[in-house]
Amino acid sequence: MNVLNFMQHFFSDGSHWHGYDGIPQRVWEHVQYTAGALAIAAAIGLPIGLVTGHTGRGGNTLAFVSSGARALPTFGLLVLMFVWLGLGIVPVMIPLVVLAIPPILITTYEAIRTVDPSPVDAARGMGMSEPKILFQVEVPAALPLILSGLRSAAIQIVSTATIAAYVALGGVGRYILDGLYQRNYEKVAGGAALTAILALFVLVLFWAVGRVAVSPGVRRRGAA
Repeated sequence: MNVLNFMQHFFSDGSHWHGYDGIPQRVWEHVQYTAGALAIAAAIGLPIGLVTGHTGRGGNTLAFVSSGARALPTFGLLVLMFVWLGLGIVPVMIPLVVLAIPPILITTYEAIRTVDPSPVDAARGMGMSEPKILFQVEVPAALPLILSGLRSAAIQIVSTATIAAYVALGGVGRYILDGLYQRNYEKVAGGAALTAILALFVLVLFWAVGRVAVSPGVRRRGAA
């Protein structure tokens, strides 16, 4: 049997669509892990990236910290957190957040730094305060790039949140791990397909957010 046949049998099996191990429940768990990790990473990375990008200070430090965070092995960090903290959601959230912060941090910093200085200088000349310049002038112009950093982080989290199954939690990674243990390759293929579908959903979601949140003028400049 090929992979497509495995997927077809997995999704056509009615037992996979209800109960605690059903697809809706596992997908919901995966979405919760992803949303939680992304929210925490954004709460850390966005303010730091905005402030450092606006002031122009700390860029080298951000690059060093982000490079160090990217070099950390996510699964190894999960094992370390599991040994230290035991079972629970926290050992899963920590490596996912560490994975997501660098793209948010660096992209936000670069987005603010690459804003055209002319409107920024004009806003200062009009007497606008620095917070107003940041949020009313720089952020709207930098929003497409900021959203791209969030999108990259979200896709990385969706793809990596399967590790939650290794510490007895749920998510679609449960199908992959249980399928490998049981040599049930229909489950493995189904779990991998669900992960890919969720990643595609993230792409569509951020495309829709960009269409709504980014002004048409900024979109046209980005496409030019």
